[in-house]
Amino acid sequence: MNDPTFDPKMLEALICPLTHATLQYDAEKQELVSKPANLAFPIRDGIPVMLVDEARTLE
Repeated sequence: MNDPTFDPKMLEALICPLTHATLQYDAEKQELVSKPANLAFPIRDGIPVMLVDEARTLE
């Protein structure tokens, strides 16, 4: 497998599991950000991990 990356088109189908708000893609940090929830969900091997327990709190 050659460096799997996140497809930004997936944002059309993904929402925050906590607030149901839309997400923003942070390519530099490889995260999906939910500002209303104040959380950033990691993207690992091109796959977003949409679990609240895996998200980091935004500073």
